[in-house]
Amino acid sequence: MFSSQEATKQPLPSPLQKRGRQGAAVPPSFGGDGGGSSFGGAGGGYWFLTLFAAEEIPAAMVTYVALLMLLQLGLSPAMATLCSALLFMPWVLKSFMRSWVRRVGHFRQMLHLIEALLFISLMFLAFSFNRGSAAVFFSLLLVSLLCAWHELSARMYYERMLRPVFQKLLTTPKLAFSQVAIIFTYGALIFLVGTLQVYFRQIRYSWSVGCYVAAGLFLIFFFHHLIWLRSPRVGDSGSKHSVGASVKAELRIIDRIRHQEKWWQPVLILFLLLLPQGLMFHARVLYLYISHAQGGLQCTMQEIGFAQGTVGVIAFSVGIFMGRSLIKHYSLERLFWPMALCIVLSPFVYLGMTFWPPQALWELCLCTMTAQLLFGLGIGICRLPVSAISGARYRNTINMLQIPLVSAALLLPMAISGLLVEQLGFSNYFLINALCGPVCLLGIWLLRRA
Repeated sequence: MFSSQEATKQPLPSPLQKRGRQGAAVPPSFGGDGGGSSFGGAGGGYWFLTLFAAEEIPAAMVTYVALLMLLQLGLSPAMATLCSALLFMPWVLKSFMRSWVRRVGHFRQMLHLIEALLFISLMFLAFSFNRGSAAVFFSLLLVSLLCAWHELSARMYYERMLRPVFQKLLTTPKLAFSQVAIIFTYGALIFLVGTLQVYFRQIRYSWSVGCYVAAGLFLIFFFHHLIWLRSPRVGDSGSKHSVGASVKAELRIIDRIRHQEKWWQPVLILFLLLLPQGLMFHARVLYLYISHAQGGLQCTMQEIGFAQGTVGVIAFSVGIFMGRSLIKHYSLERLFWPMALCIVLSPFVYLGMTFWPPQALWELCLCTMTAQLLFGLGIGICRLPVSAISGARYRNTINMLQIPLVSAALLLPMAISGLLVEQLGFSNYFLINALCGPVCLLGIWLLRRA
């Protein structure tokens, strides 16, 4: 159906590369001297590391922390997971803004504007906790929208400032810095908020202080980029292009993809690969947080921040680096089934936890570490169907969850997970979640044979 060579070395030309001047993609030689052929010429200050790390601070709040915020504000698990899933909508729809962002140009100025707005939105989020859960949700939605916009602009700026050889060379350190930012937001920030709740006995005030801390750290990155970011010498001039025209351009691309032979196969394969993880994405946090009376582990915020947000994210990062190392030595086609098996094995860890609940923090950390390591080890295989659908468009996207196709595949399972937990209980839910994996593998096998 599609080969690993197409996904790793020379992706199939997609409608993204076949367009003319109205939608021209960046050619392989783009960047160069116009944007700095060396790291120093690109502006110094290691902006290529901090630019994406800074983005992960608000992005992690939307992706991981928002569910705990909404639960502590009194929302039911069903409503909390639904709202948390809706926060992924800007990532799903951001491709429709891609042409507009590219045409507007002036990427350095745009990044400064977006980061200033992100700081303001984080401050607004801190203020919104006294206004109720609806205000918090819409504040988070604004943060998510700005993060999606920032990712588009940062990726285009990055591709214009560095040659492709440097882009590839910097992928690993860029990913490492981004994961450290996630650990701070998902691990240290939750631990801080939990400690403040013990001390002040006020949930809303504690979350407000946590948002102030996140906003303060983000402000440091903003001033750093204000000093060190330089304007690209090529591909940075703006031109007239409306948002409506951008949406129409993306719809034309989707229509061209739909006319490709068996275009639906990689789409379905991607959905089946991510279905078990989508069902588990929010349910695992619910299981840790919800009380014993409702079938959960009733962990403290500090325990969740350490076990899931720190140990789990580190294990996930190790899994990603291990997967990337394997991909460098073996083809994606050879690794497809082993990596797909890793993804579907992850829910079995939580199924085991429902039968043998961890009695100590180290046991909980061991379980979350195993589940996240398997997920990180297998998620790289999703680039195979993504490349078959979109070509090389997302070659510089380091966070797989920020790829619209991946976000779209995860959104529905995440949205209904809380409702299913309420109706089935955790034991039955994780049993169905685990058994869903082999069924998905069978479906993928049939699709690849078709």
